[in-house]
Amino acid sequence: MSDVPREQDDSFTGLTPDHRDFVTALDTGLQVIRAFDGDHPRMTLSEVAARTGMNRAKARRFLLTLHGLGYVRRKDRYFELAPKTLQLGYAFLSSNNYQPVIRQHLERITEITGESSSMGVLQGADVIYVARSAAPHRLMTIALSIGTPLPAATTSMGRMLLAMLEPAELDAVLANLKFETYTPRTITDVSKLRAHLDKAREQGFCIVDQELESGLRSLAVPVYNMHGVLLGAINISTNAARVDRKTLKSRFLPLLQQTCDEIARQVG
Repeated sequence: MSDVPREQDDSFTGLTPDHRDFVTALDTGLQVIRAFDGDHPRMTLSEVAARTGMNRAKARRFLLTLHGLGYVRRKDRYFELAPKTLQLGYAFLSSNNYQPVIRQHLERITEITGESSSMGVLQGADVIYVARSAAPHRLMTIALSIGTPLPAATTSMGRMLLAMLEPAELDAVLANLKFETYTPRTITDVSKLRAHLDKAREQGFCIVDQELESGLRSLAVPVYNMHGVLLGAINISTNAARVDRKTLKSRFLPLLQQTCDEIARQVG
């Protein structure tokens, strides 16, 4: 007999914070870890409390616990993440053994086009970078790396993955979506966004043109394994002044589609 009560057999679809099985302490601990990023690599107790919305006493307990577990380092008044936190991300990468195959294909795309290419997966309203091949020239003001989250609604990979969601899942994401205006081109209307998602779903690719940053134009397609399971999306990011939309469709889109076909033949 299963140890899981009958009424909770389907609870792994995602618990809400008010569910009796939701572990608030775990959620809080992960909030503390996520508070550290490229702009905040080292913080005082007060800074961590401010970024997480906790009082100082609560933030202190979680920081000291994470310090005791080896996930946080402390020097004088400052806290920073310890290398042990890499194990959390490595667990995902190692359990998805297609990563080396994906990286090889992304590097080939960069070699052919001279442009950056990445793979992302959807996490709530964000797209998370899980593999990347960077071109020598820098496109964005922020540095992209494995684990970087970007708003799904304003990125080609994120929009492509939103378009692949079941209707109920998409409704849930859009209902809680907080629109931000990044450039004059950014779509901030949910009905217009839905129209773009419908188009991406119908045509099988998505172009986002300077909505996240001025000058950034990108193209994404969904990528599957040999069993038809969606792995994520891969993209090519370009400079709008250097690569026009016609080139994206005529030259880069066939390359991405061919790459996806090759990945599907290689990844089980």
